[in-house]
Amino acid sequence: VQLQASGGGLVQAGGSLRLSCAASGNIFSVNVMGWYRQAPGKQRELVATISSSGSTKYADSVKGRFTISRDNAKNTVYLQMNSLKPEDTAVYYCNAVTWDWAKTYWGQGTQVTVSS
Repeated sequence: VQLQASGGGLVQAGGSLRLSCAASGNIFSVNVMGWYRQAPGKQRELVATISSSGSTKYADSVKGRFTISRDNAKNTVYLQMNSLKPEDTAVYYCNAVTWDWAKTYWGQGTQVTVSS
C-alpha cells in the first residue's frame, strides 16, 4: 500500500486547511486510515482515525475543530482542520492499517504551520 499525502501549508491562527491522503496498491487489505502528527522535539501522536465502516476517533486536542472523512470509492482520506492554533504546527503523516492489524503503512509527511 502506498500513501500520498497533500494539502499542508502555512496558515494564520484561526484559519483552515484540508489534508488529503490517496491510497494505492493492495487497498483491499486496509481497514483503518488516519492522521498522525509530529512537532519538533515531540513524539508522533494520533490526530484522528477512521475505519472502513466510518467509525472515527479523535485526539482530545482536536475534537470539535478537525474532521476526518473517507471516500472509499477514491481510496482517499481527508482531514479538515478548522480553527487552527499555533500548537497544531507539525508534520502530518497519513497512516493505514490492515484488517488483521499486522501491517501499518505510512505516507510521506506534509508540513502544517500555523502562525500566531
